[in-house]
Amino acid sequence: MSEETRIEVRKDGPLIVKNCKTIVLPDGTVVEEKAMTALCRCGMSKNKPFCDGSHRENGWSDE
Repeated sequence: MSEETRIEVRKDGPLIVKNCKTIVLPDGTVVEEKAMTALCRCGMSKNKPFCDGSHRENGWSDE
């Protein structure tokens, strides 16, 4: 039995999506299934919508 899809908010970091079957980007591209995907919340990632760690380099805070 598969687990439900969950989204976790990381303090001062990305959204962590777990057990997602399909992610569809705005241009219609379907991203392959992964056990865990990190999505950018800070807006500074060079690989949007995915997190590339830019929030750490730039001192971004979710406050």
